[in-house]
Amino acid sequence: MTTATESPPLAPADDADASSAGQAESPTPDTRRPQLVSIILATYNERENICHTIIEIFKHVCPQISDGVEIIVVDDDSPDETWKLVSQLEDPRVKLIRRVSTRGLASAFNRGIIESRGDVVGWMDADMCMPPHLLPDMIAKLRDHDVVVGSRYAAGASDNRHWLRVLASRCINRFAGLVLGFGIKDYDSGFVVLRRTVFDRVSLIPTGYGAYFMEFLYTCRRKGLTVHEVPYAFTDRTKGVSKSAPSLWRFCWTGAGYVLRVLVARLRRID
Repeated sequence: MTTATESPPLAPADDADASSAGQAESPTPDTRRPQLVSIILATYNERENICHTIIEIFKHVCPQISDGVEIIVVDDDSPDETWKLVSQLEDPRVKLIRRVSTRGLASAFNRGIIESRGDVVGWMDADMCMPPHLLPDMIAKLRDHDVVVGSRYAAGASDNRHWLRVLASRCINRFAGLVLGFGIKDYDSGFVVLRRTVFDRVSLIPTGYGAYFMEFLYTCRRKGLTVHEVPYAFTDRTKGVSKSAPSLWRFCWTGAGYVLRVLVARLRRID
């Protein structure tokens, strides 16, 4: 296993129908199978889920890829020592980055993108709420699309979390759809695979929680890239503690932040 840190070194080891989001110009079809796929997992207190997630990604994706898969775990110095558990895997296909003085979901994914080597790059949650078995189908659809998103709200999908979280997410996505357009149903999905060439035209803005993904998808579409949504059933985690437990205060605070970010994205000049 490859390990990188931003501070002291680590301790020793102790299926469904798909739907398209908007209509951009068609990308040049790519009939080649990807040689290497990079999947990024941003973690904070995911000790109970991380190993299962890694195993499931390898199980489902490796048979489809000629040179295999690399998984990049970017851990924000989890108090439950998620980083230590990953280091003990000693798997050369897993790269661990332990960030001691830096925090944030978007910045963690951005760091993973920088460190990745695959001609296909993806990222997802590490809590098994997003199904790794969907990845091969998502990757296959990159033959005809630039970006493929796992969607909770495309036709045939479902969101089975606490009703308040579902309400908040649906309201945010409805607002984003109205303001940003392009027919995307799940603007803050955070479950994605894409061609590496996308980063030649679009950069991820490494700030915030879920709203970074809205800006990213919106910029992709404004740059003429195609975004395709694949429906799936999103469920609450069965292990560990959610970082976004439902509450009226969080609903209002998070919603206000998303609204502001969506408006800024809409008004920002795209070069």
